Amino acid sequence: MVIDEWKECGIATKFPTYRNSALITTHSWQKGKRQDDRAEGLWRIHDNIYDFTEFIDKHPGGPFWIRETVGTDITEAFEAHHLTTAPQKMIAKYKVRDAAEPRIYTLTLEEGGFYKTLKKRVCEKLKTVDKQPKKKSDIIHLGVLVSLFLFGIVSAKYNSYLALILAGVALCWTVIVSHNYFHRRDNWQMYTFNLGLMNFAAWRVSHALSHHIYPNSYFDLELSMFEPLLCWVPNRHIKSKVMRYASWVTEPIAYAFAFFIQIGTRIFYSLRHTNILYWHDLLPLSIPIAIYLGTGGSLGVWICVRQWLAMTSIASFTFCVIGLNAAHHDPEIYHEGDAIRVDRDWGLFQVDTIIDRGDLKGSQFLVLTHFGDHVLHHLFPTLDHGLLPALYPALYQTLDEFKGHLRECNHIEHIIGQHKQLLRVEPNPRAPGERKQA
Repeated sequence: MVIDEWKECGIATKFPTYRNSALITTHSWQKGKRQDDRAEGLWRIHDNIYDFTEFIDKHPGGPFWIRETVGTDITEAFEAHHLTTAPQKMIAKYKVRDAAEPRIYTLTLEEGGFYKTLKKRVCEKLKTVDKQPKKKSDIIHLGVLVSLFLFGIVSAKYNSYLALILAGVALCWTVIVSHNYFHRRDNWQMYTFNLGLMNFAAWRVSHALSHHIYPNSYFDLELSMFEPLLCWVPNRHIKSKVMRYASWVTEPIAYAFAFFIQIGTRIFYSLRHTNILYWHDLLPLSIPIAIYLGTGGSLGVWICVRQWLAMTSIASFTFCVIGLNAAHHDPEIYHEGDAIRVDRDWGLFQVDTIIDRGDLKGSQFLVLTHFGDHVLHHLFPTLDHGLLPALYPALYQTLDEFKGHLRECNHIEHIIGQHKQLLRVEPNPRAPGERKQA
């Protein structure tokens, strides 16, 4: 959506270049960020410029994270993905100079601020926390993965609509649980995210590097990529009355075809511009192949493909019902254009853009399959979801000290709030912290 008249946005001093792209993709976001970030063609962390070229293949988390962020400011991503001080000491030898210009982002990560204080407390807690829940996460992931193939085969063999629906839900859950893994260093579980026609590499950009760092702002790809079908920005200039109410009609259609739109957009962009496809984009084909082999090849290729496409559509719809109503869209939380709190601490900004699913707490299965414990996951994305419940005491203590507020509601309330946000055009005049005090 082309907008030339706004030169600033809430968390930055510059309107993001990628928002003026004819087709918004992860690649156009990266390209625009390299133009905007004042990283001088290298890597920027705080006010320092680093050359990590020789470090790309040595990075413990895998080369992807370093290779794909060249030319950008990775300050917040670096802080959120490294909990100890060791990485900061390690990168000192790669510094080449001080940055020539100030950062365009106005969010802060100061010593003694909310996030750095919480991070130190979390690091101490992790030294004694029970690590068994990580194994439970692995079991849950394997269980839903196996289920999707079993239900898919049964649905085709017995022409069962119930099994087809269960296969679609299992596929959705597999994709969501796999999201627990692609934030971390490379692992085999992250590849199962691709079974939903999406790609973990693309989502490491659109979700981990964009949405997680700049939620509900113009720099958030997950806000931009749904426009004009769904627009959550409260701004009359870009959200017409027709768009507001039509979104309630286009929403279920967008849900059912979201997975297909993702792969279709990436194929189109790869053919017309720059290739953004990988070998692992072929992994979804393992589903119809498994159905064909599981039924002894007696049903024909087309029936197996038909079952797969139906499964994927059900999974897509379910994924959007869960994901788009998971935490981020409600008139009570910050969206681009709303007043932002004076304390620009990055961690507080995360808290201000999220309402947690309170109805999921206490069940690791529900948390993993429904994007639960969302605030803590945004603050510490590399931690397994199974470890997050142990961190709530530290979170509550730090929120009290810095006048933050962890909001919660159930799924129905989230759905209602998300639809209200689609209609909202008036920015909130008071920041979240100010609203609480009032």
